[in-house]
Amino acid sequence: MTTVPSDIAIAQAAKLRPIADVAAEVGLGPEEFLPYGRYKAKISAEAIRARKPSGRLVLVTGINPTPAGEGKSTVTVGVTQALRRMGKKVILCMREPSLGPVFGVKGGAAGGGYAQVVPMDEINLHFTGDFHAITSAHNLLSAMLDNHLHQGNALSVDPRRITWPRTIDMNDRALRSIVISLGGINAGPVREDRFVIVPGSEIMAILCLATDLGDLEARIGRIIVGYTRDRKPVTAAQLKAAGAMTLLLKDAILPNLVQTLEGGPALVHGGPFGNIAHGCNSVAATRLALSLCDIVLTEAGFGADLGAEKFFDIKCRFAGLNPEAAIIVATVRALKMHGGVKKENLGTPDVAALARGLVNLEAHVKNVMKFGVPPVVALNRFVSDTPEEIDAVLSACRLWGARAALSDVWAKGGAGGEAVAQEVLAILAEGKAKFRPLYDANLPIKQKIETIAKEIYGADGVDFTASASKAIEQIEGIGYGNTPVCMAKTQYSLSDDATKLGRPSGYRLTVRDAYVSAGAGFVVALAGDIMTMPGLSKTPAAEAIRVHPDGTIEGLF
Repeated sequence: MTTVPSDIAIAQAAKLRPIADVAAEVGLGPEEFLPYGRYKAKISAEAIRARKPSGRLVLVTGINPTPAGEGKSTVTVGVTQALRRMGKKVILCMREPSLGPVFGVKGGAAGGGYAQVVPMDEINLHFTGDFHAITSAHNLLSAMLDNHLHQGNALSVDPRRITWPRTIDMNDRALRSIVISLGGINAGPVREDRFVIVPGSEIMAILCLATDLGDLEARIGRIIVGYTRDRKPVTAAQLKAAGAMTLLLKDAILPNLVQTLEGGPALVHGGPFGNIAHGCNSVAATRLALSLCDIVLTEAGFGADLGAEKFFDIKCRFAGLNPEAAIIVATVRALKMHGGVKKENLGTPDVAALARGLVNLEAHVKNVMKFGVPPVVALNRFVSDTPEEIDAVLSACRLWGARAALSDVWAKGGAGGEAVAQEVLAILAEGKAKFRPLYDANLPIKQKIETIAKEIYGADGVDFTASASKAIEQIEGIGYGNTPVCMAKTQYSLSDDATKLGRPSGYRLTVRDAYVSAGAGFVVALAGDIMTMPGLSKTPAAEAIRVHPDGTIEGLF
């Protein structure tokens, strides 16, 4: 059996093309990109304005994630590499990794094995500074809000009704609920506050949905930071913060150009989480990619119940995108976990457990079809998979009316993704996609939530707590009832209970709270015990990360 080196070893051994050569491959001239060193660049606003989207869009999504691993990002990169090897003009669009997972449990988000975007270490760490700019812009608004309270509170903001948190790009449970302004009269009014992780910041969502600087500033101005005592919203525009915040984001809004291990172009930009935010890379990057090539592969966060639903119902709705195919990533190991097998036993063949777990994949296949988008299942191969297990998955997919193929991109790069790529090309050649959102955005908020819960999650219905009902009533009362809904729930289950694997049935979803992201243009509904600030595990990945005197890195994955 061939041993594949670690992700970081593969990435550091790669011979990268100068970024100017990567840009030239898609027709970008020297004046149209801004180099960040030798192997990264930002694409200028002028280059984006000069082009119109004309390519074909393919979404990559997956089943509900498990500790067994699925490899969604790896498949996204690998199939893009495969299409390029087959002579197609193709670009990959992905989100930027968050430092929280990098130093937590999940690790980085640059792919794996021989299907990565590079320079992997820089992409997973500070990259081009986009996350830092978002952090600064977000916390500038927090500082200006508290300064406004300290300086007399001319807008009559009720300190008990402030909704704008602070942000940091790190898993830190100690910041979920805090008290600020301790230290006397010069510290400002003492009040409760909290932090969210940067991928859950509304600024991140706004950056990923904004079309240009003007749209960005307008969206920032609409951010609701809190309410007055008579419950009127107070906005960032009223605090006169939008201009300075936009200035901090003027470079961050520009898409980042890097490359795959095989030298193909990749746009890595924006990074909202799929469980607490809308989970898609930036509209600017996707539209730019569609104007530079024939086929664009873009990835949405977590399983199709979260990332894909939000991609279709939020991003595509706002940006006028028309997805024509979807790749649903699964593994035999993960499906066996959904069938009740413990992680330590996944290497043992178990077709019966696999059959039980296939209901999770079936739910995602049929859910994607509800949006009028034909799916192909990419079965990401592990060495422990048996021919019987592989055949069971591929046969089931065909019974459901979905195409399916094996993926071996982790070990073989683009060559291992050609079977999936052929299925994608067949779907595009047939041209049968008829994309449509799941619901009408003008429906009442509760009806939209119930539609998602019943149609996508398989719930019997939705129970709203008293606080959630009150919040929804207030949101509709201030004129934000006709927006899409961004569900925040666990990624590990189709339900709101992380322990319910497979395809749960006979349950009701509980929505415990809701709030409006007025700048982003959607309402967030919090289901179950989902949190917007993750915590570190007992053994975080950070413990194993080292940088050696010669600059080589270990432990980063």
